[in-house]
Amino acid sequence: MRIMFFGITKELAGGASLEVAERFATVGEFRSWLGLQYPSMLNLRKVMIAVNKAYANDEQPLAESDEVAVIPPLSGG
Repeated sequence: MRIMFFGITKELAGGASLEVAERFATVGEFRSWLGLQYPSMLNLRKVMIAVNKAYANDEQPLAESDEVAVIPPLSGG
């Protein structure tokens, strides 16, 4: 699975993307793994997850071939 990080999550993960061999049944399972791998991301207000370029909820199933994006809270005005 390819994971892409954006904004501050890119700094917290130490890079813009990574490939993982782990299998996650759902986005929620992936989100839990993300918090274990990168505990500092738990300090962010709300991290959005997109799967194959579409925002996903925690119940969405994941496949090995999916591209997952980790998107930090947006700010601006």
